[in-house]
Amino acid sequence: MSKHAVTPFLRRGSTLAALAGGVAVAAGAGVLLSSAFAAKPAPKVVLPQANATFDYQIGGAYTPPAGVEAVSRDRGAEPVRGLYNVCYVNAFQTQPDALDWWQQQHPDLLLRDSGGEPVNDEAWGEALLDTSTAAKRTRLAKIVGGWIDGCAKSGFQAVEPDNLDSYERSGGRLTRAHNAAFAKLLAARAHTAGLAIGQKNTTDLLEQREEIGFDFAVAEECGRYDECADYATAYGNRVFVVEYTARDFAKACSAVGAKVSVVHRDLDVRPAGQRGYVFGTC
Repeated sequence: MSKHAVTPFLRRGSTLAALAGGVAVAAGAGVLLSSAFAAKPAPKVVLPQANATFDYQIGGAYTPPAGVEAVSRDRGAEPVRGLYNVCYVNAFQTQPDALDWWQQQHPDLLLRDSGGEPVNDEAWGEALLDTSTAAKRTRLAKIVGGWIDGCAKSGFQAVEPDNLDSYERSGGRLTRAHNAAFAKLLAARAHTAGLAIGQKNTTDLLEQREEIGFDFAVAEECGRYDECADYATAYGNRVFVVEYTARDFAKACSAVGAKVSVVHRDLDVRPAGQRGYVFGTC
């Protein structure tokens, strides 16, 4: 569900044996000097704890209910001090209100049908991004990577790139391999920024999780489709499950609720106080 050139180090041998010692000393000094000015290591990536009480707030931020230990919010929102914060990024499709920007700035990065029109996820009014070539994936990763860097600067600990399964809605224009390759670029960017990265839905890519670089999962409606145990096994229970009906919430709680975080939210993930707001945990 979505809402939205390095200079090479050159060596040359000395023809004078008498200079060998001096060369060695100089080389050693060079190593020390280069080490002193080496680039800082990437920030440490912190993984979520298994079965941490979770709230899914991508529809709007609000004060988390008592007992909540982890929360997912849109990248435009602020993280919650003292909690584990996951940053929501719509990485494989456009936000509905951002289509004009993509059309104006990067029209060729929108997946298009035979008539040249954007291919849409009709359920949410979102256009699919075109991950079909390495060149386009690189360009997309620069854009989305900037958003991921923004999540880190804001203080989030993790990121969940949504619509990993957009290939299923592409009419065969995209493949699982295309999206896996793009996800791998995003995982590398997230880790460089010091963020953990969550696999968002689709059990089809569970076997590739380590190759891609995913650290945990955010699984919507896995109770409905009897998939929660698959995510739990793959990620050592580091899974945030989101269910949208009371029946599916009960199923997920029964299946994995003792070891995995499960939250019941309304389909529009409304902020607390709005009519129709739903929140519950196992």
